[in-house]
Amino acid sequence: MPALRPLGLLTLAFLSVAPALASAPAPADAVRAMLDAQVAGWNSGDVARYMEFYVKSDRLRFASGGTITYGWKETLERYRKSYPDKTTMGTLTCTYLDIDVVSDDTALVFGRWELQRAADKPWGLFTLLVKKTPDGWRVAADHTSSGGK
Repeated sequence: MPALRPLGLLTLAFLSVAPALASAPAPADAVRAMLDAQVAGWNSGDVARYMEFYVKSDRLRFASGGTITYGWKETLERYRKSYPDKTTMGTLTCTYLDIDVVSDDTALVFGRWELQRAADKPWGLFTLLVKKTPDGWRVAADHTSSGGK
């Protein structure tokens, strides 16, 4: 019986942490929840709320339309200039085609975006580098392309 004691202690230790592990969402689900909250911010007409889900860092990189913008504040200003009001923002829908969790704190997201506006319906593709931060999962790099109107 003495040989079973270490195994029994190991089982007891596992059972004591298993509920905590079970209650935490899987990383891909947590990333998807963050992206859904970001879309909700956009659809409320609040660019600043949308930007809350980007890392607040000078190292943030946003590439779109042949232009690269570095920094959270600079990216926020770029969005505000391009989308000054709810009419220009439209209603955003995103389809996440692939959420690849590459490590405990990093995921790569590939998807399709579409805006529904009165005058047009632009769409495109995006690739996001998402990092787990003390504030939760946040977009660290965004490369968005336009597919048309």
